[in-house]
Amino acid sequence: MDKPHCLPSFLPTPLFNDQHRRAHPSCRPLKMNHPILPISSPSASSAMVAASPFTANAATILIQEHHDETIRLLIDDRAVETKPFLPRASSYNSTGTAVNGSSFYQQRRRRIASDTSLPSLTMDGCRSESIAHAASDTFLLTRLGFKLLRYLGVGYRWITRFLALGCYALLLMPGFFQVGYYYYFSSQVRRGIVYGDQPRNRLDLYLPKNSDGPKPVVAFITGGAWIIGYKAWGSLLGQQLSERDIIVACIDYRNFPQGTISDMVNDASQGVSFVCNNIAEYGGDPNRIYLMGQSAGAHIAACTLLEQAINECGEGESTSWSVSQIKAYFGLSGGYNLFNLTDHFHSRGLYRSIFLSIMEGEQSLRRYSPEVIVQDPNIKAAVARLPPIILFHGTADYSIPPDASKSFAETLQRVGVKAESIMYEGRTHTDVFLQDPMRGGQDDMFDDIVAAIHANDPEALAKDAVAPPRKRLVPEFMLKMARAVSPF
Repeated sequence: MDKPHCLPSFLPTPLFNDQHRRAHPSCRPLKMNHPILPISSPSASSAMVAASPFTANAATILIQEHHDETIRLLIDDRAVETKPFLPRASSYNSTGTAVNGSSFYQQRRRRIASDTSLPSLTMDGCRSESIAHAASDTFLLTRLGFKLLRYLGVGYRWITRFLALGCYALLLMPGFFQVGYYYYFSSQVRRGIVYGDQPRNRLDLYLPKNSDGPKPVVAFITGGAWIIGYKAWGSLLGQQLSERDIIVACIDYRNFPQGTISDMVNDASQGVSFVCNNIAEYGGDPNRIYLMGQSAGAHIAACTLLEQAINECGEGESTSWSVSQIKAYFGLSGGYNLFNLTDHFHSRGLYRSIFLSIMEGEQSLRRYSPEVIVQDPNIKAAVARLPPIILFHGTADYSIPPDASKSFAETLQRVGVKAESIMYEGRTHTDVFLQDPMRGGQDDMFDDIVAAIHANDPEALAKDAVAPPRKRLVPEFMLKMARAVSPF
């Protein structure tokens, strides 16, 4: 994973071209001469929030004055700030206090939130905003891909892996198109809700169509090797769980090199705090919140949960959410003991030097190894606060060995935590999260998750029993070919 050779430092023309300008007469060009602040710098990030909401380095951008559209574009490890989409609540800092104040950006965001609402938007305006959002997200995802390439290097081994990744994505494209259309155009998805004041502090909400009574909630942390994680990776899971009357909040967070593991955990904690304190506004039940993570996201979520439990036992610690609010933790294909995984990741191409940089050095491996930390006799009180934990893993997972989940579950049981691991025979790292859900019909892991969430709700269980089978998104032969060429 070496640095990319060249990334554009300007906004791509498809985002703000002549056609877009004609479609929105309210847009006007504005010349900005302020220097862009590097988002990797904490002090710069703070300065960005306190300064003008738009910064660009001698760049001309278009600003739409009356539309409540929002995105933060990441350009060459720098940021161009625009207003968030559907900002319905204040951001929260790590102590749970609303970030009000002097920030012009935050004041403008709240003012427009009160003046503009979805019903006031025309259909054409809504669609145009969604297209602009889709274009900016496409640019971001492309950039994340180049970022991964730069850290992996461009040797023969990784060139072949990226070719395999391209073939894999192409074979699953029919499913990606359908999920992408739902993500950008469904009225049940609330994208880009701000939960904090750092870059990438956004989350997406997937809401059920049925609004009769408070719904259980899943706070989901996506995977991505700590480098290319993105909230939209959870869109398929969010769509399918929302069809079972479960609200899903997909929490975005800073990736490496924009942040290291402590930043990722802090972001995840703030995202969970937002969900715990605000989900009732969206029809969620604050007493039925489940924390879930997949792959690297499972590791981040586990660290977040354990760190919160430790903080709650500390004297004078200020917390904005409580472990007691989490009904259960679901870990999908995660790794929880970094000492056992460092060499494995190195052999898979996530080289030791890069991995240790992500984890803030070898001295931090213990702190961010939940399996190791829970065995510390000095934090027994914190461990006792942990909710029930269920770990899901495929037995054919080569990205993170299934023993990682088995070992963590056994360790938790020894220290008195209610925990279990569920193995899926012959399933790979991506089978349980992508291919199986795209196959439609019965999906063992999905059914297990829904059963755990609805365990104490007989009415919901009865509905699940007669729920129509999920539709197939990708033909079977393409799923089999994708599995064969998958680099994961």
